[in-house]
Amino acid sequence: MAWDFSTEPEFEKKLAWVREFVREEIYPLETLDLDHHTFRRLARPLQQQVKEQGLWAAHLGPELGGQGFGQVKLALLHEILGASDLAPFVFGNHAPDSGNAELLALAGTPEQKERWLYPLLEGELLSAYAMTEPGTGSDPKQLTTSARLEGDEWVINGHKWFVGNASRADFHIVMAVTEPEADPHHRMSMLIVPTSTPGIRMRELGNMHAPDGRHPLWSHCEVFYEDVRVPRENLLGGRGEGFVLAQKRLGPGRIHHAMRWLGVSRRAFDMLCERAVSVSVHGSRLADKQTIQNWVADCAAQMEAARLLTLQAAWRIDRYGASNARLDISMIKYFGAAVMHDVIDKALQVHGSLGFSTDMPLEQMYRWSRAARIYDGPDEVHRVTVAKLLLRRYQPVEVPTEHVPTRREAALRRFQAQLELLTENM
Repeated sequence: MAWDFSTEPEFEKKLAWVREFVREEIYPLETLDLDHHTFRRLARPLQQQVKEQGLWAAHLGPELGGQGFGQVKLALLHEILGASDLAPFVFGNHAPDSGNAELLALAGTPEQKERWLYPLLEGELLSAYAMTEPGTGSDPKQLTTSARLEGDEWVINGHKWFVGNASRADFHIVMAVTEPEADPHHRMSMLIVPTSTPGIRMRELGNMHAPDGRHPLWSHCEVFYEDVRVPRENLLGGRGEGFVLAQKRLGPGRIHHAMRWLGVSRRAFDMLCERAVSVSVHGSRLADKQTIQNWVADCAAQMEAARLLTLQAAWRIDRYGASNARLDISMIKYFGAAVMHDVIDKALQVHGSLGFSTDMPLEQMYRWSRAARIYDGPDEVHRVTVAKLLLRRYQPVEVPTEHVPTRREAALRRFQAQLELLTENM
């Protein structure tokens, strides 16, 4: 099978513009102590420039105001945007809004799209995705948040955990059990819940990336839904389709994360190499020390492997669809996360105390990278997925296929006549 990751020259010109734009316009914003509202105001004129370049919401089709890029093109774009956690917002493809927009585009009614999707795409609204619950780990079949239909209203009760941007969002998409008697994969549905609805209680959470909860783009909350009532028509998709919709949302989202991790890794690698050629200790440059040379070589190989795995997964999605790329997506999810962490770790180490300080972005990148091994399914779950999919290709046997005595007997039977003829002619 041949993979082709090439794109047309016109697209490379777009990528060149993105590289300069991110470096010159977005990197400087990282150094400012911005709150959420100030950052959004500063981002508006930048978002307009992105729209003028035809790069806004590139993950969505033209009918929704996006560019209809395939996953390979998105991978090359996200590779650049991933270098700054502020960049995806400026380009209209940041989580959780990008995934929620895809959900609404996939399953929303015309009325739901008009009220929620189109304003979301324009950046006028923000959204949250409320799925995770305390104690359920990575098993969505254990979710207990419920929604029961009373007349023309859904009544929601439950406890959600680590909901991204919940307190800043205009609406939540909530996963809840609506069909308690159904099989585990058809018990849940999704509901659109405006945050102005009575009965929603939220608690801001600090985390390793933002211990004080003050990040210009991200926030996380513990959310309680207590007799929250929304209209019957706020059901997203059909009853019992929540699990299927979640898989359609999370699959492409996982590879988008992996794409952005390439940008994080590259930026950290550039800092590592710059430091190595700039600092001398014990009579020679760091770049001349064998240990540092090993780090540079190993990081370069790891990044290239992650990049090729990511592009292969993107190509397979473009060619065969996300459901037929599960192995590739899961593989790059845990492999790419580890590569990103290792590259940042080496870059931080070569900077010493400077890298540990907030005078360099490495300490923040290091803290944020740790979450990559948890969200959208922990590494362990994705490894299990990969192992199961690979092992399905094999059948049990009484005697190993490569058992030499058995193979020798078969070979003797196959070549007996030729061997006898050769013996007679000797």
